[in-house]
Amino acid sequence: MSRIDPKAGLDRLLVLEVARVTEAAAIAAARLRGRGDEKAADGAAVDAMRKELAKVNIKGRVVIGEGEMDESPMLYIGEEVGTGDGPEVDIAVDPLEGTTICAKAMPNALAVLAIAERGGLLNAPDMYMNKIAIGPGYPDGIIDLDAPPAETIGALAKAKGVRVSEVTACILDRPRHAELIAAVRKTGAGVQLIPDGDIAGVIWTTDPKETGIDIYFGIGGAPEGVLAAAALRCIGGQMQGRLHPLKKEEEARAAAMGIADIKRKFSMEEMASGDVIFSATGVTDGSLLDGVHFRGDFAETETVVLRSKTGTVRRIKTSFRMIGTKATP
Repeated sequence: MSRIDPKAGLDRLLVLEVARVTEAAAIAAARLRGRGDEKAADGAAVDAMRKELAKVNIKGRVVIGEGEMDESPMLYIGEEVGTGDGPEVDIAVDPLEGTTICAKAMPNALAVLAIAERGGLLNAPDMYMNKIAIGPGYPDGIIDLDAPPAETIGALAKAKGVRVSEVTACILDRPRHAELIAAVRKTGAGVQLIPDGDIAGVIWTTDPKETGIDIYFGIGGAPEGVLAAAALRCIGGQMQGRLHPLKKEEEARAAAMGIADIKRKFSMEEMASGDVIFSATGVTDGSLLDGVHFRGDFAETETVVLRSKTGTVRRIKTSFRMIGTKATP
């Protein structure tokens, strides 16, 4: 393992360290894809990610994890990870983004992790968040959670220099989005519905020529919102999020985690600030990344690693030799 100077911030060597972490989680989850067991696949990814994080020379604190300490045995919010020898960092994890799509062997399941300088990631509770996001290259303030979809779509089309009919929005396919979907379609814009995996949905907005996605709308997980904001901070773009509690207990939990105003609208920079490194490894083949492929004695992975300080985007294809039934990153 590399030695990290605790006074140097996020050393660039951490880019490869975090890639190894998501690679390990993706390989573990991929062994169970298509088996119909979401909990088993998620548990395997969590266990593998935790073991790899323990090897990284950081003083890490999980701020986005698998739940509270009494709800999750591993990678819970507040858990300390790493060797304890290195920079103090906040960590956001989603060891298996898209548990259902992995269990069904559908596209776009990912293993995801973001790290930031201590205090750089919003400590968001495990609840819903209303989100809106676009990629880079647009005027500041072009999106607003409180604006009607028609207004936002029209402004986006004008800024892009295209007809509204050439704009496509990505939205989670959920009954709660029926009115939103209808409102977007009424403008003449297209809607691409996804069954799960809204981190990938937000990242797709950064490359509409490749993905066909211009904007992301809708209510999904707050932890995933912070992870998506971390990715956008590295690539560029705009995003807003607002917690969407379903019951009073969730409001109380948010307040206990430091969010007193439940109606507060968070910008991308408020959700992810400072030097941020984001890593995602494909579990199943998708629009963003290839999934894990097992070929004889080898496991092949594809990972994208992003860093906000340098604006670097790295795509890493790796082949791991299998030892027994495991691959060693």
